[in-house]
Amino acid sequence: MGEQPAERIQELAKIIGQLVREDGTHEMEIPGLSLIRTSQISDRVHSVYEPSLCIVAQGSKVVVLGEENYRYDPCSYLIASVHLPITGQVLEASPEAPYLSLQLGFNMGQVLDVLRCSGEIKRTKRSPGRGLVVSRMNDALLDAVLRLVRLLDAPQDIPVLAESVIREVIYRVVQDEQNAALKQFALIGSHAQRITRVIERLNREFTQPLRVEELAEEARMSASSLYHYFKEVTGMSPIQYQKQLRLQEARRLMIAGGLEAAEAAFQVGYESPSHFSREYARKFGLPPGRDIRQLRKTLEVWNPA
Repeated sequence: MGEQPAERIQELAKIIGQLVREDGTHEMEIPGLSLIRTSQISDRVHSVYEPSLCIVAQGSKVVVLGEENYRYDPCSYLIASVHLPITGQVLEASPEAPYLSLQLGFNMGQVLDVLRCSGEIKRTKRSPGRGLVVSRMNDALLDAVLRLVRLLDAPQDIPVLAESVIREVIYRVVQDEQNAALKQFALIGSHAQRITRVIERLNREFTQPLRVEELAEEARMSASSLYHYFKEVTGMSPIQYQKQLRLQEARRLMIAGGLEAAEAAFQVGYESPSHFSREYARKFGLPPGRDIRQLRKTLEVWNPA
């Protein structure tokens, strides 16, 4: 008899725990694969998810997109089909039983290649669906993921085998009916793929003024259709999406680059420092100066001199 799902999850947790002994996100030799370890319940962390598969081997996490909460644990997994500004928080973790997870990034070219080979390319006018989905873990996907992380113990095999195993992982994901929307993001000409192009442009040009007419032209949609489909994919309007990107980047510039609030505001596209401060406080709970001082104190606790 083969291993039971619980035993395979335990093996996955054991491998991650042995490979990453310190808290943080650790990039592995396999392209696109990162392993994550956290020894305590975290504060909310603001970031931008890239297209990726996220699997928890131990503990649990919640991701907030717009006003929606997505909780996942070893019984489930999360798929992000597009770049999405999110807030994440580890809910279950301790030094004795740390939160352990993996993230495998992919691109729509890889998904499209799998769809072509499996004969599943179908033109459709269906709605795109949300760009973030939590699905129940299944045995076939778990088996493929385990074979992928086992390669980390045999680095000489990675150049030969990793690409084919990643391809199988993607195949298992797109075979899951709960991930039907993912296929749409890979299909050229679909509503989802057009919205993906708009999202990519916003990520490149988030400091520039937002012109809905130009975005609608790029998506080959009316302005009203763009708004509708964009909100269906991201849970927010284009201007709300841009605001999330601007505020997250401004926070990064202040904490990592040492910029003052007004300078960070101008660099990310705000014309009014007071407007920036109001929106910053609404998102992060504190005005910029107080928030950055508090973040620095937290970092000093985590990284004492």
